[in-house]
Amino acid sequence: MTKASKITYTAVFAAIATVLMYFEFPIPFMPPFLKVDLSGAVVLIGAFIFGIGPAITMIGIKDLIHLTQSQTAGSGELADFLMLSTLVIVAVLLYRMHKSRKFAVIGCAVGAVAMACMGMLTNYFLIIPFYVNGMGWNLDAIFQMCAAVNPAIDGMSAYLLFGILPFNLIKGVILTVITMLAYKKLSVFIKSKQIDLHHKSQQVG
Repeated sequence: MTKASKITYTAVFAAIATVLMYFEFPIPFMPPFLKVDLSGAVVLIGAFIFGIGPAITMIGIKDLIHLTQSQTAGSGELADFLMLSTLVIVAVLLYRMHKSRKFAVIGCAVGAVAMACMGMLTNYFLIIPFYVNGMGWNLDAIFQMCAAVNPAIDGMSAYLLFGILPFNLIKGVILTVITMLAYKKLSVFIKSKQIDLHHKSQQVG
């Protein structure tokens, strides 16, 4: 794949991910302000096809665009960047050990666990401090809001273990399923386009 075509596809994938980032949905029994968007699936597919560098570029582009309308003063976008980058790096590195569907699934599964752990860190150091210090929310009120849907959440540790961790694990499963369903067909399509482009350039030459 030429450098120009990789840049073009990176931009296209980033644009699609940016649009999808605005369509969010909640997960039942999880803290109500936690929402899933499917932009991560686009990035993950791009990571398997083009590599880690282009995928992280996609994440950076979509988060920078989303930053212009941020409601979290950039803390949410930074958290998203760190979490998705963790998922992508772990998933692709494991996939490269043995390029098979099995290792792609294993990579995504381990990547999802790593992303969930990163999610706990970003919530503890970025998200919660923003809402408490930046927005003036009461910490106990946040936990009470979470307890309304999950009574086990009664403090910070419970919020991280019973809210953030399972939420991001479920999110990882969703992104993995979508990626596995779409990756192979999309990869074949892109590779066929590259072959066509190569043949045409040879004919012109």
